[in-house]
Amino acid sequence: MSFNDVFKKSFLNNMSMADFTAGQILIIFGVTMLLSLYIFFIYRIFSRKNFYNKSFNVALAATAMITAAVIVTIQSSIVVSLGMVGALSIVRFRTAVKDPLDLVFMFWALAVGIICGVGLFDIAGILSALVTIMIFVLDRLPVAQSPMILMVQGVYCDLENDISSIVSEYTKFYKVKSRNITPERTSIVMELRIKDGGGLVQRLGGIDGVEYVSIIDHDGEVTY
Repeated sequence: MSFNDVFKKSFLNNMSMADFTAGQILIIFGVTMLLSLYIFFIYRIFSRKNFYNKSFNVALAATAMITAAVIVTIQSSIVVSLGMVGALSIVRFRTAVKDPLDLVFMFWALAVGIICGVGLFDIAGILSALVTIMIFVLDRLPVAQSPMILMVQGVYCDLENDISSIVSEYTKFYKVKSRNITPERTSIVMELRIKDGGGLVQRLGGIDGVEYVSIIDHDGEVTY
């Protein structure tokens, strides 16, 4: 028997089986389930004001459990681990992610499954607590006010000066985004930042010839 044969045999014997009892495996899956349910409820609470996808949330909890099972299996046999790496390399996640924060929850679930799979429960618990605190604290930090879109439509063409003079009384930061002027009708679209939107709409609605006034707020991206 050559040295290479001895080395391979010794290596495979040392790595062939991890010392996992049935009780230890149940503990791993139990802790992973508790943390995956915790991620499930945190995602449900945090996404109330956004688009909530229940299927994605269920997938988060299931991903943590499946990842823990994969890690336990990889530790049990090096041959199985190599085959599983090859099998998992062909898996692709092709579902479009609507919110970048969903990726944070996905990696969180994966990390919990990996960490619990190797038995480091304290690290998984500390990670979950710190991620929760960070998400909620950063979400509550004040940001710049989102711009509003003002749309005014009137029956004659000389409305822009009157509209601009009234808008300038409520805010100094506004920008005309669109002008549609014909001999019979004028449509003006402005982007502005204002707190008293109701008062501005009432003032503009009182201009002679104005038929339609609308101001739209949104929770989209903010330009600083």
